[in-house]
Amino acid sequence: MLIKEQVPAVVPALPNSFTGLMDLYETNYMQLKLLFGSIRALPEQQLAHVAGRLPVFVEVRERSAHTTTLFMTYLFGTYTESIQETRPDLLLRIYHDALQVEVISHRCRFDDSTIRHQHLSGEKMLACRWRMNRFLFKWIRYLRHQGYVFQLKD
Repeated sequence: MLIKEQVPAVVPALPNSFTGLMDLYETNYMQLKLLFGSIRALPEQQLAHVAGRLPVFVEVRERSAHTTTLFMTYLFGTYTESIQETRPDLLLRIYHDALQVEVISHRCRFDDSTIRHQHLSGEKMLACRWRMNRFLFKWIRYLRHQGYVFQLKD
């Protein structure tokens, strides 16, 4: 008698769950790869322009064998001004081996508060991480749709 092995059904990750967050990290990595091309080949600083839109500033803050820390923001005003207004000021950790991107801090509000999730309870930390990384997902898709292009270093 031949017995067929039951293959478990793949259950999609639920929003605001830990598994959903891990899926979002992976999706954001794929989205960043589509926006930047090779993340490892990004120059230390770059400014991307689209006519009629705010410039996007990207700065590599740290590179290691397994991670890259990246800062992304819009620039309000001209790049040469001494005082530059920026938002949303996302600090991203890119995990090359896991193919994931995580927002590790951001400053979206106009009250100069930087939001970090290290000092929150588990449930609140998950909700905060979910919101920050969902914002990144939507922003990257918007930037790609608007035609932002980032040049790689030679």
